[in-house]
Amino acid sequence: MARVLQLFFVLLLSVALVPPPAAAAAAGPAKVPLALYYESLCPYCSRFIVNHLAGIFDDGLIDIVDLLLVPYGNAHVRDPNNTINCQHGPYECILNNVEACAIDAWPDLNVHFGFINCVEDLVVNNKREEWESCFKKQNLDPKPVMECYGSEHGQKLSLEYGKQTDALVPPHKYVPWVVVDDEPLYDDYENFEAYVCKAYKGHPPKACQELSRQYPIVQQVVKVSNGVSYDFAELEELDDSVDGEIKMVRDDGN
Repeated sequence: MARVLQLFFVLLLSVALVPPPAAAAAAGPAKVPLALYYESLCPYCSRFIVNHLAGIFDDGLIDIVDLLLVPYGNAHVRDPNNTINCQHGPYECILNNVEACAIDAWPDLNVHFGFINCVEDLVVNNKREEWESCFKKQNLDPKPVMECYGSEHGQKLSLEYGKQTDALVPPHKYVPWVVVDDEPLYDDYENFEAYVCKAYKGHPPKACQELSRQYPIVQQVVKVSNGVSYDFAELEELDDSVDGEIKMVRDDGN
């Protein structure tokens, strides 16, 4: 009798540990990791954020994406004091840090992306000095970002993003550097939605379905060449594995 009772309790315990079908279904398939490593004044980065990445918040693709923004790019720490030198000069370091502080101040993706998109839209339109207007445009309290950027805490945030960028495998060669499901897209970054749809394991959302109707070859993901900004300090180290024309950004942003 004791043996029967023991088996009965074991059976009850095993049933209790199995999640109900509804709960399992509610969890759904995992979101696709999408990471953007960029710098604030790189024209290719700004245009990608404003003209392409922002679109996933409108077409619904954001629902299957786990988006990570890393504002550092081709910057370097040059001395023992951890001074960061940015590719497009000191003002880029300021905006990189502003955007790092925005991510820290407002962890909600919709909030910090809205602010960063606003800033980068001003960069695209040659109005970068007006970046503070994005607080009002986005209905945000400026205090947490204004107290953060340029502070010791802000510096730590940028240094941490630098470590994340330097830890990339394979290492980034230029910006924007877009990674989908741990795979870099190289200069095919504008086609990122197709890679996201291909990587997603669940039922394709409307955005993926429409993308496949517009481009039936989406499952094959055809590679194209888009503009990139190389790190000038690393150009001499580039090898023959980099295909296509090197599109460099001059001091005038072109």
